[in-house]
Amino acid sequence: MEPVPMLLAMTYRAMGDQFHDRLRQIGLEPLRPAHGYVFRFLKERRATTVDIGQHLGVTKQAAAKIVAELDEWGYVLREPHPTDKRAQYVTLTTKGRDYLKFADNLWSDLEGEMAEAIGEDTLATIKQGLAAYLRNVHGEDQPGLRPVW
Repeated sequence: MEPVPMLLAMTYRAMGDQFHDRLRQIGLEPLRPAHGYVFRFLKERRATTVDIGQHLGVTKQAAAKIVAELDEWGYVLREPHPTDKRAQYVTLTTKGRDYLKFADNLWSDLEGEMAEAIGEDTLATIKQGLAAYLRNVHGEDQPGLRPVW
């Protein structure tokens, strides 16, 4: 059997592939995992493109490209920064917040399918174990969701 980190990575990839397949099936924009990390990052805040790039671990130019795509599709709004004329604040639009709710429901559906495949008790044990491990490593102050490139 594969080591736990490999199983976690392969499971994440399999669920992510299913998630994006379903987005394509219903005809949404060609959202990528990086877009999802931006949605999560902006859920509780507004941020600059530099902030987004730092969060994603990418260049300002790469972050600007992602923000431009999300802006073009209507998921984010760019507003002038009050003190830095070169910067802009990025926030989720109503469409962006609605998408985040939709995505949460889709992830829940996929988790339900996982429960059907491995059993609800097994899934509950896995979730409890992973949460305990994260608390052990990071304490109660959990880091935000960040990409693993």
